[in-house]
Amino acid sequence: MKNLFLLLFCLYLPNNIQAQQKSVYIVHIESEIDLGMSPYVSRVIDEAEKAEADAIVFIINTLGGRVDAAIEIKDKIISTSLPTIAFVKNRAISAGALIALSCQKIFISQGSSIGAATVVNQSGEKVGEKYQSFMRSEMRAVAEKNSRPVNIAQGMVDEKIVVDGLVDSTRLITLTTDEAIKYKIADGEVSSLEKLLVANNLNGAKIVESKFNWAEEVVKFLNNPIMSSILLMIGFFGILAEIKSPGWGLPGTAGLIALTLFFGSSYILNIASALEIFIFIVGIVLLLLEVFVIPGFGVAGILGIIFVVGSLFFSLLPDLSYVSASDISFAIIQFSISLVVSVIGLFLLAKYLPKSRVFQKFILSESETTEGGFVSSKADNLLVGKEGVSLTILRPSGIAEIDGKRVDVVSTGEFIEPQVKIKIIKIEGSKIVVERIK
Repeated sequence: MKNLFLLLFCLYLPNNIQAQQKSVYIVHIESEIDLGMSPYVSRVIDEAEKAEADAIVFIINTLGGRVDAAIEIKDKIISTSLPTIAFVKNRAISAGALIALSCQKIFISQGSSIGAATVVNQSGEKVGEKYQSFMRSEMRAVAEKNSRPVNIAQGMVDEKIVVDGLVDSTRLITLTTDEAIKYKIADGEVSSLEKLLVANNLNGAKIVESKFNWAEEVVKFLNNPIMSSILLMIGFFGILAEIKSPGWGLPGTAGLIALTLFFGSSYILNIASALEIFIFIVGIVLLLLEVFVIPGFGVAGILGIIFVVGSLFFSLLPDLSYVSASDISFAIIQFSISLVVSVIGLFLLAKYLPKSRVFQKFILSESETTEGGFVSSKADNLLVGKEGVSLTILRPSGIAEIDGKRVDVVSTGEFIEPQVKIKIIKIEGSKIVVERIK
């Protein structure tokens, strides 16, 4: 009986120890903060919550990045019920400072810095007061939530805020390791992740490392400014090529695939909204109606172009709540370059492709000339003056019914609707030219 009890105890003990083992999830914010980082952080926090982890540690070493991305990450951090700890290794500058202050605890390594969170544009120049006020409120909110000095948090954004003994009214606040601890921005100094865990009674915890998965890497790659510009170019090229040529072919298909990837990645990263995607689809439908159904080029085609161009342009902008003039300028430049390159590419393709050796392999190079003994059918001339009816839209080519037979015809240039009476006016080689009977 005693031996049985010991056996059961030995079987139960490892399971009990495993069940009580603590776990800590690690999130790496160690590069430029962009919108591709937000889904990664959100996923890891969700996984940690499902696993009922004991803490989430954010290892921060960044010079900053996009404000909208940092705000999305901040919102996710403060919404979780799990303990959050920031470990500043070397630096948490600009948007990195906002993310660090969002955590319940901050530990910092020796020789590191935190602060300088003023909003700047693509050129590094300070933007207007509207955006600075917004960033000050974000920094103030996280400082208040985690009981940190509000004036110092705001002073990281606004150099006019004075902190006695620290800065005057001409400099932004950027704290060293010792200053961050002295002014209660940081809770302590640690030199490694292991010492951070010990300082938070998490020693011996199971470490769950997290990296970008392949889907997040793909979305991040597609949303890179260079790649998104290439997708726009392909999309523009495909649409323009289909407008200029009859039917639907490879350019249009490639263009739609490129724009689907463009909108898909933008939608996942919360850049493009469902409304912008809907407007784009409406624009494509209007263009297709203009090409295949409605004769001429009118209101539907113009509206289609406006809807497509507008939806693509606004999909390049971040949330309009904090879009800056520099964001608009950058979007205009990116959009214009993509459009101009697409038009130039289409022009060069139309001019030089027919003359290339590759293209010549797909077309018949022999000509049936009179000198070679080829003559047109004399019977064709008997068709001149005959009447029939158009079976399809003649824009200007199409199909008509002459003497009960379907015949390929071409109008003199005007668009002729189906079921309109027509008359053959001449034969030009293999072309049967018709006009509307008035």
